[in-house]
Amino acid sequence: MTGISEVLVLILLICGILILPRMLKPAPKSAAGPGKPGVLGMKMRAGIVVSLIFPILTALVMKPWQDGLILYLFIGVLPVALAWGLAWILAAQKR
Repeated sequence: MTGISEVLVLILLICGILILPRMLKPAPKSAAGPGKPGVLGMKMRAGIVVSLIFPILTALVMKPWQDGLILYLFIGVLPVALAWGLAWILAAQKR
């Protein structure tokens, strides 16, 4: 009996993966322009890059793996978190 149930599970998986998506229509894609959700502007991209580079450069200078992890968290990570928090608050205020 276990052989039949395994075959039925395989048929169900094949139907779910291959046949059902073809039967259902895909959702219409909307053209995202500037200012629409899902599009990152130049300021947002620059903020993301700076958010990645600043803690890395701070870590290379301070070497927190040797000593001073708490100081690194205050100088390298906390400013990035505060900046993104402020950006989040200001984005809500604009809307």
